[in-house]
Amino acid sequence: MSHYLDFVDLNYKPTKNDLICLFRFEPASGVSVKECAGRIAAESSNGTWSATQYGSKPHIRKIRGRTFKIKGNLMWIAYPLELFELGSMPQLLSSVAGNIFGMKAVKNLRLEDIQFPEKYVKSFRGPQFGINGIKRIMKIKDRPLTATVPKPKLGMPTKEYVDAAKKIWSGGVDFVKTDENMTSQRFVNFYKNTEEVLKARDKIESKTGERKAFLANVTAETKEMLKRANFVKECGGEFVMVDFLTAGFAGFQSLRNECDDLGLALYLHRAFHASFTRNRKHGMSMLTVAKLARLIGGDTIHIGTVIGKLVGPKDEVLAISDNMRRDVSMSLKGKQPFLKQKWYNLKPTLPVSSGGLHPGIIPDIINLLGKDTLLQIGGGVMGNPLGIEAGAKAVRQAIEASLKGIALKEYAKDKKELKAALDQWGYTKPI
Repeated sequence: MSHYLDFVDLNYKPTKNDLICLFRFEPASGVSVKECAGRIAAESSNGTWSATQYGSKPHIRKIRGRTFKIKGNLMWIAYPLELFELGSMPQLLSSVAGNIFGMKAVKNLRLEDIQFPEKYVKSFRGPQFGINGIKRIMKIKDRPLTATVPKPKLGMPTKEYVDAAKKIWSGGVDFVKTDENMTSQRFVNFYKNTEEVLKARDKIESKTGERKAFLANVTAETKEMLKRANFVKECGGEFVMVDFLTAGFAGFQSLRNECDDLGLALYLHRAFHASFTRNRKHGMSMLTVAKLARLIGGDTIHIGTVIGKLVGPKDEVLAISDNMRRDVSMSLKGKQPFLKQKWYNLKPTLPVSSGGLHPGIIPDIINLLGKDTLLQIGGGVMGNPLGIEAGAKAVRQAIEASLKGIALKEYAKDKKELKAALDQWGYTKPI
C-alpha cells in the first residue's frame, strides 16, 4: 500500500491555517510505523485504501492530511483548514476521530490533543459568560465557588429535594446541582422540581443575603432540552446544566445557541467521557474533549480532581485547567506532550473539581487548581454527622482556612462543623 506513504511528509512545515492533531498510536502486527501513520492521515482526511483516478490530482493532494512528525509512539498530523466545515463539531469529529479508530492496521490509537487555527476557533461562539461572568452573577470575587448535589443521586421526590436544597444553601454553598442521571423521572418531574427549587432559592437568598443558584439538568431530546431551558428562564434561573456528551455535540451546540438568546449560563457535566477517555492507549483524551467544549461554549466543565474518586492523571488535569482558563495555553512540564493553543479571546471556561471531595482535601484541591475553580462536593456535604447544613458550613470553613493559610485541624478548634467533617473523613483521598 505504498500510496499511503504520500500522506507522510516528515519535511512538511505546518502553516498557521493547519489544524494539528497529536495521536498516540500502535501499528497492528505486520504494519510498519510509516504505513500506519499514513493510513491514519489518509482515512482522517481525503485518502482511501486504494489509489484512485482522482486521488493524484494536484488540488486533491494539496489538501490531504500529512503526518509531519513521528516520535516513538506519538505522531503529529497537519490538516488543511479546507477539509473542515467551520462551526461544525460533528464534522470535525467525523474526520479526525471517525473511521480511524476502527482500522485493522491500527492496534491502538488515541487522540491526545488538537490545536485549532484562528479561523476555526472564531467560527464558534465559545462561553457566553466565562469565569468572570459567573463570578459577577454570583457576586463572588476571591474564593472558589461551591456546589452540592443532593444525595442519593436518584429517588428523592421534590419535597425532600427542596428540603435538602434549603439546607445546602443555608449552610453557605453557592449552587445546588442536579446529578447527571436525574432529569424527569416518575419520582421527580423536571418542571415541578425546577419551579419549587427556584422558589426556595429566592427565599434563601433573602435570608442569607448571598446569591444562590440552581443547576437544573435539562438533558433530553434536543427540542425538549430547549423547552426545559426556556422554563428555567421563566422561573428566574440563571444557569442550566447539560450532560453534553450524552446529549451529543450537535444538541449541545443547539442548547448553547438557545442559552445565548435566553441569557443563561451553561454548566457542563462530562458523564460518558470515561468510556472513551480512560484507556491511555485507545480513544480520546479528556483534554481534547474539554477543548471542544470551550469552543462550543461551556461556561463550566468538570475536569477531575487528581485526588478524588475519579480517574484523572495530574498532568492531564492541569493541562485541562490551563486550557480552560488562559487565552494562550502554557507548555506544561510532564510526561505527556501537549499542543500549545491560542484561544483568540474566547472567554475562559470555569473548571469544576468533583468526585469524592470532602472538607479534608479542599486545601489540596485549591493548592492544585487555584481559586478560579468550582468545588462540587456531594457526599462530603450530605454525609456530615451534624447534618446537611453543617456539611455546607464545613466546606466554607475549609475554604476560609485554606485561603488564610491556616491548617484545618487548627481552624476546626472552634468550628464544630469542620471538626465533625475531619472526624468523619480526616484527610483521606477516596478511591
